[in-house]
Amino acid sequence: MRSFRHVRATTVAEACALLAEPGTRARANAGGSDLLGALKDGIYPEPPDLLVDLKTIPGLDAIEADEAGLRVGALARLADIARSEPIRAHWPIFSQAAQAVASPQIRNVATLGGNLCQEVRCWYFRYPAGLGGSIDCLRKGGPRCPAVKGDTRYHAIFEGRGCFAVCPSDTAVALAALDAIVVLEGPGGARRELPVQDVYTPLGTVLEPGELVTAVRVPPPAEEARSAFLKFTVREPIDFAVVSVAASITLRDGVCTDARLVLGAVGPRPYRALEAEARLIGGPIDERAAVEAAEVALAGAKPLRGNAYKVPLARSIVMRAILAALEG
Repeated sequence: MRSFRHVRATTVAEACALLAEPGTRARANAGGSDLLGALKDGIYPEPPDLLVDLKTIPGLDAIEADEAGLRVGALARLADIARSEPIRAHWPIFSQAAQAVASPQIRNVATLGGNLCQEVRCWYFRYPAGLGGSIDCLRKGGPRCPAVKGDTRYHAIFEGRGCFAVCPSDTAVALAALDAIVVLEGPGGARRELPVQDVYTPLGTVLEPGELVTAVRVPPPAEEARSAFLKFTVREPIDFAVVSVAASITLRDGVCTDARLVLGAVGPRPYRALEAEARLIGGPIDERAAVEAAEVALAGAKPLRGNAYKVPLARSIVMRAILAALEG
């Protein structure tokens, strides 16, 4: 049993200061549904010696909606997001994505910030230390990604560079389609705001030592916007996505004036299919347009030897998501 300190932070400033303490290996803990499993499996090369509990910070679980848009605190539970009436009414794909995560038991403890910042599910990165020793992959500071010559069934088909693990967050996909902004706060009152997809890198996130996700801001929806979130998993309903798609389409007089198509579980961050969006804008949305947009969305895919099946699968789900959004 490894010993560590556990501190219950009462403010964001205190939590950031603790996480940035020199000489410590600190980790933030919110719902714990991801972190505690990672600690038990010993996946970190250097286990944390300090856990900073964020649940004791008041106000970080607030869900606030008004004319300026939506603001959701990082400690908001996925279950609360899924059943929030304002979110279901005005940002339904966010609610759908939260509802799609894992099981009711997990959604009752898992938080928005934790879902956005969770570790990847790559089995090389996650290989338990107790089963013969941790695998020294690139994400852990090793020389290479073992997935490249190994089992790549669930790995990236877009934007893979060095590490081919995919971003596992369902809420990130929906939020990227909603043009959401992530609020980051750090030591000394530092604050910055980034589009959701810019939070991720091929080897993790852009969070600096001591920095936390404290909230997500979502702009008001367009009056004519329609949307859908679809997720394909091996085992429904509890599994992580093999491919997911969030589609948001704005129609005026039967013509698409704006579109957002974001794919999940295909790259290190939510993948926005910009060329496919452009194919939809300026014309009517029907089955033919959906098929053509889906073709364009997957045209640049670069699958590895074990995950080429993801290309036709993603193409099908993109098409279905566009048509589902059309139906509202």
